[in-house]
Amino acid sequence: MMIIRLVIGLLLAGGLVCFAVYVGTRQPIWRWRGMVLIKWTVIAGIGAFAVLVLETVAKLL
Repeated sequence: MMIIRLVIGLLLAGGLVCFAVYVGTRQPIWRWRGMVLIKWTVIAGIGAFAVLVLETVAKLL
């Protein structure tokens, strides 16, 4: 679980850095890269939540 948290945190930090670079340079490629990283952060978060739910369901059975 620690690895999943680390990956999600690094994705989020990378997305925020891309948005900061976009604000500084106004180059649209950095906004696009930030959006892609945030999208993958959300997907990773949903996946981690699904794993937690499945672990809980497995314990109940």
